Amino acid sequence: MQNQLQFVASIAERDILRYTPAGIPMVSARLLHRSQQMEAGIARVVEFDIATLAAGEIAGRFDKAALGGTFQFTGFLARRNRNSKGLVFHIADFQVIDFDTTTI
Repeated sequence: MQNQLQFVASIAERDILRYTPAGIPMVSARLLHRSQQMEAGIARVVEFDIATLAAGEIAGRFDKAALGGTFQFTGFLARRNRNSKGLVFHIADFQVIDFDTTTI
């Protein structure tokens, strides 16, 4: 099975860089996505914000990324913790979107 998610979003808020007891850097954040998608032949505005976690080498890069900046994110979804039903998006990679996007 594969669990991969890719979408464009802006960094709405971000916590400070912290380290696990094992010394792994981590940053929690919230990403905001807004787009227009086609569903059953009808244009639909899609908006969501999602809890996000960056760990390891990617956490250092993510910590320096511009708040409010627009990026293409790639990663996977996992439970917030073992007993939770809530999901968190784990960032595997991201890159700056450098083309002019149309806002809705």
